[in-house]
Amino acid sequence: MDSEDAETEPEAGATIPDGRIDRLDAYCRERDLAAVWFARPSSFAWLTGGTNVVDRSSDVGVAAAGYERDGGVRVVTDTIEAERLAAEELPDVPVDAAPWYEGSLADAVAERSPAPAAADFDVPGFDALDPTGLRQPLTETDVDAYRTLGREAASAVESVCRQLEPGDTEREVAAALRVTLSSRGIRAPVVLVGGGERARQYRHLTPRRVELGDYALVSVTAERAGLHASLTRTVVFDPPEWLADRHEAAARVEATALRATRAAARADDTGADVFAEVQDAYEAVGHPDEWQRHHQGGAAGFAGREWFGSPDCDRRVHAPMAYAWNPTVAGAKSEDTYLVTDEAVENLTATGDWPTAAAAPVGYGGTIDRHAPLDRSDEA
Repeated sequence: MDSEDAETEPEAGATIPDGRIDRLDAYCRERDLAAVWFARPSSFAWLTGGTNVVDRSSDVGVAAAGYERDGGVRVVTDTIEAERLAAEELPDVPVDAAPWYEGSLADAVAERSPAPAAADFDVPGFDALDPTGLRQPLTETDVDAYRTLGREAASAVESVCRQLEPGDTEREVAAALRVTLSSRGIRAPVVLVGGGERARQYRHLTPRRVELGDYALVSVTAERAGLHASLTRTVVFDPPEWLADRHEAAARVEATALRATRAAARADDTGADVFAEVQDAYEAVGHPDEWQRHHQGGAAGFAGREWFGSPDCDRRVHAPMAYAWNPTVAGAKSEDTYLVTDEAVENLTATGDWPTAAAAPVGYGGTIDRHAPLDRSDEA
């Protein structure tokens, strides 16, 4: 690990982040529960600050973190993982080891937890638990960690994008992104890279062995310590004439979504209220049907999206909270992760080293600086 990694890798085993215990205690009292348990990686990280991931293909980690009203926070795992977790991930949290050969993680939790209880994974006799509401709004500790993650993720993505050439393949670019992010202690659950030809056709640009061509769309969701930050960058070599106008239209829709999110948080409104303004913005910029062709994003945090905006989204809009709206207009996309508070919207995935352009939100005054395509036409 080099010196930069040592500075940016989050410290494992920190005390339980602020605000968690009060929320969990209130949740348990309201539902008359003795305990709640979290084994899905994002919620495990939210509660403990550590990671329970060994196999990234699994929805459930190798350990469960529980809050017990009469006993505080503790972790249940198996004898394979207990010593490592206690030493490297959770030195301040009691870790209870069950023999790995005697049953599943769910069985171990069921045997050791007081009842009644709830869990975010399938445990016999337990209620189902949706952790989304517990993770909103963000705490001061979350916000500080988000600022660092967003800045470093954007720096990594932009450093790769500045080196792109028309003859690079989408898969080569995706590999470079993953390596560059990993060197900063950041994982990338989503890496989408599309050259100009495929960007014209599709919205989810899963990388293929084809050259970038006249321009490239790069979209990444970066994750560290459970927090997720999403961003998109566009690099142009010999762009089609329509790209600039479509990118500007997508940026205006995103700016509208951000202003509407702040207003909705103040008014205690829902994701559907924001989405209605997104639909109006698409109409105003001349692309009324584009919202139907791709999801528009929503609240971010300890998941790539804590909820997605939609015409019937009944999720409350919180502040302070992260939001990643990602409008697309056939071949163009605008996306960053923002912190929305009662006072402002702050771009978490900005470095100050990428070109921007002022985007005018529909129905609101002022402008928001949005990332513009990086013009490499003189270098291609």
